[in-house]
Amino acid sequence: MWQEEGKASFGAIIRDTTSRRADEERLFQLAHIDSLSGLPNRGVLLSRVAECLERKEPFALLMLDLDGFKDVNDTLGHRAGDQVVKEVAQRLLSCARSIDTVARLGGDEFAVLVPEQAILSEIEHIAQCMLKTIAAPMTVDIHVSHVTASIGIAVSPSDGAEVGDLLSAADLAMYEAKAQGRNCMRFFNACLKDKVLSRRALEGEIRRAIEHEEFELFYQPQIRVADQALMGLEALLRWRHPTEGLLPPIRFIAAIESGAFAAEVGQWVMATACAYAVELRKVLPNLVMGVNLFGAQFQNGQLATRVMDVLEATNLPPYALEIEITENIILAHDELVLEPLRALHQLGVGIAFDDFGTGYASLSLLKRYPLTRLKIDRSFITEICNDEADAAIVKAVIFLADKLKLQVIAEGVETVEQRDFLEKCGCRHVQGYLYGKPMAVGELENFVQQKLFTK
Repeated sequence: MWQEEGKASFGAIIRDTTSRRADEERLFQLAHIDSLSGLPNRGVLLSRVAECLERKEPFALLMLDLDGFKDVNDTLGHRAGDQVVKEVAQRLLSCARSIDTVARLGGDEFAVLVPEQAILSEIEHIAQCMLKTIAAPMTVDIHVSHVTASIGIAVSPSDGAEVGDLLSAADLAMYEAKAQGRNCMRFFNACLKDKVLSRRALEGEIRRAIEHEEFELFYQPQIRVADQALMGLEALLRWRHPTEGLLPPIRFIAAIESGAFAAEVGQWVMATACAYAVELRKVLPNLVMGVNLFGAQFQNGQLATRVMDVLEATNLPPYALEIEITENIILAHDELVLEPLRALHQLGVGIAFDDFGTGYASLSLLKRYPLTRLKIDRSFITEICNDEADAAIVKAVIFLADKLKLQVIAEGVETVEQRDFLEKCGCRHVQGYLYGKPMAVGELENFVQQKLFTK
């Protein structure tokens, strides 16, 4: 404002700040919001956790990691993976309360801050809602995709008084949820730490073993009792460790099953075993190759396609392959298992129910799933000649299989007496140390040459 010749004058500078405000808003979004999911990002979550700790408020921290997300990216592409992330974000929000913070930490990792005095049952209810909601099928483009989640839960102040401690506790609990079969939740407890850290170290070694091709397949003969003919092989995974030598499966199979690379290892086993079966069938034209599956191979709904791709790539006839599944896999992945098994069965692939009789739901599963063979578990064979209960169970299984038009093979046969007993009961195929232990390729080829069984 100024005066000139008795007149008052005003001056003003008007500046359009719309662009600047838009820039500031974009910067705020970049700093606080995950661009893909629209959820708060890691920084916001950590800040809110720190605020709760500073106010000494009790709260729970849920760490959530998707199971099977890598398979979605690998089979359907990263665009599909992005759609899954967006859908999961909305499903998580549908289970959370208005006062909760649902954040995306990156990749397929999410976290949920549940503030205030929520009792454990309320926290568990929220987590169970998220598990159920995420597990529901989702349509990605034209494909139906299945992912599940593993959730770890840490509670303040009992599980930690610092941000890092709580994140670590929730992460360890989440890791334990994965180890327990995935699609579940686990609360942190102090005993988890050493257990989980040890498993993590083992999984790191397994990843290195994959990269350095330290895994190999051994093969155990399956024999037709009537004429002692070699009719099949079961492919069994072994680890030739660079410093510890050949490791038995009990040392590493559980870690593979619960780790992020189960589907990858399972696919390698399938491809390797099928390729070797093609070579062996040149001298043993009736040979059938048995391959065990990991539960993770069912996760993305692509199992049937992947098996068919292997058969096409190796030129192995479908009827020369038998896949083996356990009751645990069926029960843990029920909705994901039935359709691919039906597709493979229609193609001509054999489907064996491994370790039959050791679970609780075996009989009900015989009607639901398209099985072609039952494998009687070795636990019933060891004392079959001395234990009336074992003998009765085995006879009942063989009778049941006959009525259902299923083949039967007994595992763990080590003596002539066991074999003869099984033959009298009507069991036509056996597998066990009586005929051969699991063998490396070179040893198996010598075995075949020395004992080239008749058809």
